[in-house]
Amino acid sequence: MSDARQTTFAIIGCGLVGRKRLDSLRPGQLVVACDLDQRRAQSFVNTAGSGKVTTKVDEAVSDPEVDAVVVSTPNGSLARIASLAIRAGKHVLVEKPAAISARQITELIELARHSSSCVRVGYNHRYHPALQKARELVDTGAIGPLMFIRGRYGHGGRPGYENEWRADPAISGGGELIDQGVHVIDLSSWFLGEFSCVKGHATTYFWEMPVEDNAFLSLRTAAGQTAWLHVSCTEWKNIFSLEIYGHVGKLHIEGLGGSYGVERLSYYSMRPELGPPDTTIWEFPSADTSWSLEMKAFLEDIELGRTPVPGLQEAAATLQVVERFYEQRSYSA
Repeated sequence: MSDARQTTFAIIGCGLVGRKRLDSLRPGQLVVACDLDQRRAQSFVNTAGSGKVTTKVDEAVSDPEVDAVVVSTPNGSLARIASLAIRAGKHVLVEKPAAISARQITELIELARHSSSCVRVGYNHRYHPALQKARELVDTGAIGPLMFIRGRYGHGGRPGYENEWRADPAISGGGELIDQGVHVIDLSSWFLGEFSCVKGHATTYFWEMPVEDNAFLSLRTAAGQTAWLHVSCTEWKNIFSLEIYGHVGKLHIEGLGGSYGVERLSYYSMRPELGPPDTTIWEFPSADTSWSLEMKAFLEDIELGRTPVPGLQEAAATLQVVERFYEQRSYSA
C-alpha cells in the first residue's frame, strides 16, 4: 500500500458527484474509472489524463494498482459496492447515505472491523467553511450550552424529476428525506448528539412519484435538545439554512454557494441586558472547497490509520433516524 501522498483511486459511478471527487484528486491518482456508461467513464480518464476504463465493478475493486475506491453510484448499490471494495482490501470513500438501510451499514461495519480498510462516508457538508467555523465557535463555548437546531434544506427539482432514480424507492430507499435530508440529520447530530426520539411526517405535495417530496422532522436527544427540520424538493428557490441556538448566542449558516446563495455564517452574541445582539458575519464567496477538504481528511485517515469521522457508525445513526421516521407510516399523498 502506498502512503497517503501517493494513494491511487478507482472511482465507481461517473456522474455529477463522482466528478466532484475526481476534481479533488491530484494528477496521476486516478487509476480506474468505472461506470455502466463507458463514455462517462472515458470522460473521467480524459479529464484526469490517467487511468483506464471499465464497466465492471469487480475489475475496478480488484485492480492491484488501486489503493482506495470512491463509490458514487445511486443509493441502492452503495453498500454492495463498498462491501466488494472492503473485501478486496481497499480503503473506501462511499457517498452518503452509504446504504438504504441501517442493516446494510451494520454489515459493512462488521466487514471493516475485520479488515485494514478505512471507510469514510461522504457527508461533505461538514467541510463547508461556514459549518467548520460554526463547529469551532460551539467548541469554544461561544454560544453556551446548546438548546435546539432549526434547519431547512431544499431544491426545486427539474423537469422529469419524478422519473429519475431518486423517485424509485427500490433504488433510492426513499424520497427527499434520504436524499438531502440525511445531510441535515447528520449535521444536527454532529452538534447535538444522538437522537432518542424521532417524530414527524412525510408527504408528496407536487411530484407524481411514490416517495415523499417533503419531510418534516422533530428529533430529540435524551437530554431534551431538539432538531426541527424540513427538507423539500418543492423549494422553488434553493435554500440551505441551519440555525443553532445556545444559552448565550445563536449561529445561523445559510447558503452553500451556487444556486443556494453565498455561504454565510452569522454569529449573534447575547448581551447581558438582552435586546438586539452583537452580530458578526462571515461570508465565504469562493468556490466550494468541501469536497477537496473531505478528500484531504480521507487521505489523512489512511496515512494515520485513524477511524474516519463521519464513518460507518455516524452513517448508521443517521439511517436509523430515517428508518424510524419511515416506520411511523405517517405518510400522506
